[in-house]
Amino acid sequence: MSERWIEETFPTTSHLSVAMTTSQDDVTQTTGGSAMTPSSSDTTEVVFRCAVVIIGIIGTAANGLVLYAMVASKQHKKQLLIFNQNIFDLFCCLILTVTYILKLCNIYLTWAFGYWLCMLLISENLLWLTVNGSVMNLLSITIERYIKVVHPALGKKYLRNWVIYAAIAFIWISAIIFNMAVVFSTSKVIDGVCYGYTFWASRMTATIYGVWHFISFYVIVLIGFVFCYGRILIVIRRQAKVMAAHSRSSTTQTSSNKAQSNVIKTMILVCTFYVITGTPDRIYYLLVNVLSLPHSGSVHYAKTFIAFFYICTNPFIYATKFDPVRRELARLIICKSSVEPAENATTTNARSARSTQDVRQQT
Repeated sequence: MSERWIEETFPTTSHLSVAMTTSQDDVTQTTGGSAMTPSSSDTTEVVFRCAVVIIGIIGTAANGLVLYAMVASKQHKKQLLIFNQNIFDLFCCLILTVTYILKLCNIYLTWAFGYWLCMLLISENLLWLTVNGSVMNLLSITIERYIKVVHPALGKKYLRNWVIYAAIAFIWISAIIFNMAVVFSTSKVIDGVCYGYTFWASRMTATIYGVWHFISFYVIVLIGFVFCYGRILIVIRRQAKVMAAHSRSSTTQTSSNKAQSNVIKTMILVCTFYVITGTPDRIYYLLVNVLSLPHSGSVHYAKTFIAFFYICTNPFIYATKFDPVRRELARLIICKSSVEPAENATTTNARSARSTQDVRQQT
């Protein structure tokens, strides 16, 4: 069964990153008729997958350092949702790396192992599960900041730790149920090739899903960002004017407001970067589902690379803008740089002592 038949029968291609893998027989015959060489599209696909693997490796290492810094600075207890955001990003980068390494291997899928490999990894099920969960968590952080700043009385009353833990559990469970249901109902393994997000019950079902997905994971999220952070900035500016008028404000209150402002600035930057990098991918996926647009390789590679680039660079925002993480990472670097000269000095002293002892023995 060829890819052309699949695309003509099921015009809605794959999910956000169009997870249909390329068949092992997708090659171009030369004019001589005997040698078979990979087509230019295959070469572009391999280069793209290698680039994505590099992004995944860098993102995994960077997110790991940010998580370490948050734990070391005790921020994982104070900023539960932000800590959960970094866990999502770490898992996303790790799964991204594993998924695209498997795609580079171009495994022929057979038996139950091949089926589950397709449903969980090659279809990009777990990958987009963490991406969608990350978006939901980002919106939750926005709402939490909005309540704490704009409605502080409600925040003290309702934003207890158990409420935050319940929100985190809801995000993970809903993301898992949603992605698993969609993938297992629209994906198949045919002739050893995984076709993810492809076999919809009808054209109307695919259209409805595309519109719902775009509204849920882009429009509502964008409105939430603009409204909440817009109101937050207005309140913060008003508070700054009041504090400037009262020069007797306590140092503790000033420090607390500065820390809160730092968190808000960091999250505004993260949300803005998500909107910029996620817009091409979300709009393209909507058009593919609603208008049955032909799948353009260059457009697909570009918008997917931009979307994955956000996952990789997100931890660098925390490392440069979030004060507790920045201080902890700086302390880690300083400790390493100070340990090395100390080790070198110890080694030099040991060598000098051995040389002196040898001279004494000779005399």
